[in-house]
Amino acid sequence: MAYCLVQLSFPAASSCRQAHHTLTSIRLSGAQPKTVRFNGTFSTRRNIPSLLVEARAGKNVKTAKETIVPEPDYRIPIVLLGGAAALVYADNMLAAAPVGLLGLLLLFQTTRVRFVFDDEALEVKVGEELTESGENVFVGGKNRWKYSTFVNWEMWWPNFPVLVYFKETQTKPDGQVHFFPVIFNGKQLYDVMVERAGRSVNSLPK
Repeated sequence: MAYCLVQLSFPAASSCRQAHHTLTSIRLSGAQPKTVRFNGTFSTRRNIPSLLVEARAGKNVKTAKETIVPEPDYRIPIVLLGGAAALVYADNMLAAAPVGLLGLLLLFQTTRVRFVFDDEALEVKVGEELTESGENVFVGGKNRWKYSTFVNWEMWWPNFPVLVYFKETQTKPDGQVHFFPVIFNGKQLYDVMVERAGRSVNSLPK
């Protein structure tokens, strides 16, 4: 599925009648903004009629950034489950049990948890339908944080990112720290974090 984004430019006020004739000739399908998915990426367009109204009113129209959803990455749970199997083979059941359980938990979470980067905030959603994940069980509040409240963020490690950290002031003024396992495509996650939240202190991985 694909779409064309058409940029409209308007002449001076004296040519409004001609612009109006041009605009009325455009055939629109649907009145709601659409979301289109491209290989793990969602692209959101604003409602075209509302853009036309704002443009005719002389407002500066700001085009919203596309909504990006990094693809899932199963490497970490696979490594953990492989390590658990090796421990079982070595007859070390005491260590194999927690490692295996963690691997299974992350495997399950990789199939359902998604980071959704929209125009103004990062939100944790669930499933292919991107439903809301509810209240944060650790610190409370909605699992949605505006980029403008980010103090810093980091990813560890450059060649094989396993953990992403960020600190924000939306949850509490003195700052709230969050840690998430990197169960998403690390390169996609890094690129969108740099674009939306700015570079981190160490800017890793590069």
